[in-house]
Amino acid sequence: MTALLRIGTRGSPLALAQAHQTRDRLAAAHAELAPPGAIEVIVIRTTGDRIQDRPLAEVGGKGLFTKEIEEALLAHDIDLAVHSMKDVPTWLPDGLDIACLLPREDPRDAWFSRSGADLGRLAPGAIVGTASLRRQAQILARRPDLTVIPLRGNVETRLRKMAEGVCDATVLALAGLRRLGLADRITSVLDPDVMLPAVGQGAIGIEIRSDDDQTHGWLSALHCPETGRRVAAERAALAVLDGSCRTPIAALARLSEGVLALSALVARPDGSMIWRAVRSGDPGDATRLGTDAGAELKALLPADFRVS
Repeated sequence: MTALLRIGTRGSPLALAQAHQTRDRLAAAHAELAPPGAIEVIVIRTTGDRIQDRPLAEVGGKGLFTKEIEEALLAHDIDLAVHSMKDVPTWLPDGLDIACLLPREDPRDAWFSRSGADLGRLAPGAIVGTASLRRQAQILARRPDLTVIPLRGNVETRLRKMAEGVCDATVLALAGLRRLGLADRITSVLDPDVMLPAVGQGAIGIEIRSDDDQTHGWLSALHCPETGRRVAAERAALAVLDGSCRTPIAALARLSEGVLALSALVARPDGSMIWRAVRSGDPGDATRLGTDAGAELKALLPADFRVS
């Protein structure tokens, strides 16, 4: 049969797992999408997937993981795109919207080390591999004696490189490990007070054309309002800072007993300075809370600090 809905995704094991989760949720929610073949998953190779030998900050930032997929969406080659929200740039192309957020996985980061030592007990001078300036800054803020080197690739590639001795430890998103069934290999989970997550980490966002009412209607049954509010607060802070992966920025909003609490930070890449802001209030004010936190951080930054 001709597919009623075409899902665009990157081809990594994690991206495919997220696309298949979206497909299965859609099929369960709508009878017309349940028959085999009604939903097609289309793999699109992005620039970020092709370039593996350099940090993203050097070649254009995290938008390299969404550009080709968004182009396919605008060209009507696919009907929706499934993204890890931490990979979605602050600003979307005209004509596209994030129409749905699935229930968020645990947003924390996971720590791996060859010796089994946690961050505090890792040997002085040990090498930590990560391509994230956010992770680098927070690691060095606590352990300036460690060496941080760039480490890219999918989850299995990075774990293999660590096992081969390229580095002594690395950090990966807990959500992705759980979706891949690899959480049992974690040395420890990093508390947000130690490692504040990336904006949107653990959340799956579904992007569509703004005028596609039919797809929007299908997705409405899948949207998680709590995740929507939490991610809205985090992305509002990021929008004020106008940040990219060239600046260490982190934010996490949590919802408990009707109160939305947001923590956000900006850091120097070497961890020598970290600026923090917190806000709490009504979940309905998520965007305002994020905007306020971002504005406070922007005002705290010294004249010589450039958010890019």
